[in-house]
Amino acid sequence: MNPDQQTGIGGFLRSRTGLVLLGFLAIAAYFLITEHTTHFFGALPFVLLLCCALMMLFMHGGHGGHGGQSDEHAGHSGGQSTGGTDR
Repeated sequence: MNPDQQTGIGGFLRSRTGLVLLGFLAIAAYFLITEHTTHFFGALPFVLLLCCALMMLFMHGGHGGHGGQSDEHAGHSGGQSTGGTDR
């Protein structure tokens, strides 16, 4: 192989074909971003609501559900002190 030849991905990107491809991708990315920005901002409130619902669903998974009490909280009455001694 000739040492003057460009090899690998860096060599391709510096070739004429690679530069044309990079230019095409840059133009396509520009139009994709500018044309779909309004769609993104229009859907943003719904995405935020969906994130809230998903966080509620997945972040509360470690509590053990709402059906029963764990051993740690059994006999505990809402965190208020009764004024008596603890046994």
